[in-house]
Amino acid sequence: MALSTQIIWLFVLAIPIACIAWTVTHEEVFREPREVCIKYSKTAKTIVKRKFFYLFTCEYCFSHYVTLVMLFITSYKLLFDDWRGYLIGGFALVFVANVYMSLFALIRIDLKKTRSEAEIAEIEEAKCKKDVSKS
Repeated sequence: MALSTQIIWLFVLAIPIACIAWTVTHEEVFREPREVCIKYSKTAKTIVKRKFFYLFTCEYCFSHYVTLVMLFITSYKLLFDDWRGYLIGGFALVFVANVYMSLFALIRIDLKKTRSEAEIAEIEEAKCKKDVSKS
């Protein structure tokens, strides 16, 4: 595969990896299982069990495992056609996926801030209208 095609695959394949990792570790649809995992990641008796359950609460950690599955499904390799290509491709995919998740988190924070500011402005406007109508 040409290097340009490998790079395109890198940035495209990182999208579903980021989407899956973010959804499992942050979104409401997986809240209950995630809360169970948080509990067991703190209270399990062995370190292996604690670390296993922690994987489902951390998007960075979970993205490594999603990447392994995607590498198995797609046989994506970066720069080399042997095991080194899998290794480099895997870490590159994790990196790009985590950049995507960081950007998504920043966008969500900015959207929440904008919504909050709009709600505050509406409340203040309603108060002003109420004060004007009283006088």
